[in-house]
Amino acid sequence: MLRSLLLPLLCLLPALAAASASAECVVPSKPGGAMDLTCKLAKKGLAQESVAGNVANAMRISYLPGGIGAVAWHSMGSQRRRAEPNTLVAFSGGSLLNLAQGKFGNAKAGDVRWVAALGADYGMIAVRSDSPYKTLGDLIAALRQHPDKVLIGVSGTIGSQDWLKMALVARHAGIDPKVLRFVALEGGGEVFTAMQADYVQVVSGDTSEATLNASANHARVLAVLSEKRLPGVLAGVPTAREQGIDVVWPIIRGVWMGPQVPEADYQRWVATFDRAMATPQFAEWRAQAGLYPFALTGPKLTAYVRKAVDEYARQATELGLMR
Repeated sequence: MLRSLLLPLLCLLPALAAASASAECVVPSKPGGAMDLTCKLAKKGLAQESVAGNVANAMRISYLPGGIGAVAWHSMGSQRRRAEPNTLVAFSGGSLLNLAQGKFGNAKAGDVRWVAALGADYGMIAVRSDSPYKTLGDLIAALRQHPDKVLIGVSGTIGSQDWLKMALVARHAGIDPKVLRFVALEGGGEVFTAMQADYVQVVSGDTSEATLNASANHARVLAVLSEKRLPGVLAGVPTAREQGIDVVWPIIRGVWMGPQVPEADYQRWVATFDRAMATPQFAEWRAQAGLYPFALTGPKLTAYVRKAVDEYARQATELGLMR
């Protein structure tokens, strides 16, 4: 009799443990960049009273930089971590670009479980607040005259989205991207730190990162790579299009999970993010983070990711970047 009463309870223990365990959001870069911002936004959104009881207890944020996301990708794909039910990993459009180019080895979009897109931002180009370059035109003129004297900080190496954004801007201005001098760094936080130290003179990055630095008067944003001017802190910054350079670069930001996470746990997280992102408070926090509305979860996000990876692969092939 006792055994028959205990057996159902014992069967529930794994699910109860998963629901009550501490959650983790892994930042696949060093602190301070947009990946870090993504996990912090997720943590805030999930801590709301209306959704907090439906997910794991207090979320902690950890950092696993290396290979512009490759280390985190392969760590979560290891046998030990593939089924962790309360571990999320931040990703961006740059992650999808790297995936499309084979920078994560033989990894494919279907190798993980895509949970939620929390928002989107755009590419941008910035300099130090005391830089002699006041406009995008000033920077382009300097790159035409002395490309060897202007160091451009990017997160990632040749073919990364930061590299690609600046390469497209240069190409539209009639400058061969091959003459530009890029400095590859690990994450947006490190790139802005390098610019403040005058190790690089220009940052090719994202508007979410620029929002944090521009509001602290650490940077001057020369152009945003959006269709039209953005609201908020960067409202006064012209688009590249306004300045004669027709380059637009939107960036999705979100989280994924290991490939063997049980379906029930995956659906629990999907439903929880649906609830969190529907609240007015989340919209406020998203705006404060410099992100713009873009909410997809579960199967809809998975379909979007697969389509985006295919499109990035096409663009990379055209630019001769495919391995």
